[in-house]
Amino acid sequence: MALFRRRQKVRPAVGRAARQADLEHLEQFVRSRRGVEALIEPRTTVTETTIILIAHDGEWSRRRIGSPDEARRLGHRLGIPVYDVALVGYPQRMREYNARRKRAEA
Repeated sequence: MALFRRRQKVRPAVGRAARQADLEHLEQFVRSRRGVEALIEPRTTVTETTIILIAHDGEWSRRRIGSPDEARRLGHRLGIPVYDVALVGYPQRMREYNARRKRAEA
């Protein structure tokens, strides 16, 4: 009878660092756009820590990053400001960019 079988736990991938391809994408994003800022999104029960890069026009890109400290080091190395999204929120230009994209797709 299956009532007393142990269920295998599905564990999220905790603490996975960013892959090299992710880091290369982030670096390319910064090199190819102007006015880029970084926002750190904290780890949740569903997602790992992520970093969002937002250009001057609101275009953005999100990738997984190993930790908030790793995100800050990346921002320092790339010469861009890094903010904690829980403290500053998402910039209006990002919302406007998303709205423009949505209208263009419709």
